[in-house]
Amino acid sequence: MSDSGLLPAEYLRLRQRVLDLYAATILLMLVGIGILLLYTILLVGPLDSPGAQESFGLALALAFLMAAVAGHLVDRMYRVWPLGRRIHPTPPGPVTTAGEVRFWKVLIVVCAVGAIAYLLGALIAG
Repeated sequence: MSDSGLLPAEYLRLRQRVLDLYAATILLMLVGIGILLLYTILLVGPLDSPGAQESFGLALALAFLMAAVAGHLVDRMYRVWPLGRRIHPTPPGPVTTAGEVRFWKVLIVVCAVGAIAYLLGALIAG
């Protein structure tokens, strides 16, 4: 008997059922993302028509949400029950001055790229 009080055959059956559920959910999320991408490419049309920007944004947001759910389930499958913990995250290292400097450099670059993209978008649109 396993620690949960189930017989090994029952435990294996339940574990396989959960894995099948995870796999089916991930497959449905991938199909949903594909449908949303086809929708945005084929049916939305030019983004300057009324309602097209909102429709495109909602479809893109839903696709990212589905990708996050699929990513979470894959992470859950490999880290926790029912497969058991296979990946052990490394403990965080100490906070150093070099690490803080690297963080600020990356933050400054990301903000600069965002500002440049915003300005270019405003110049192109306006």
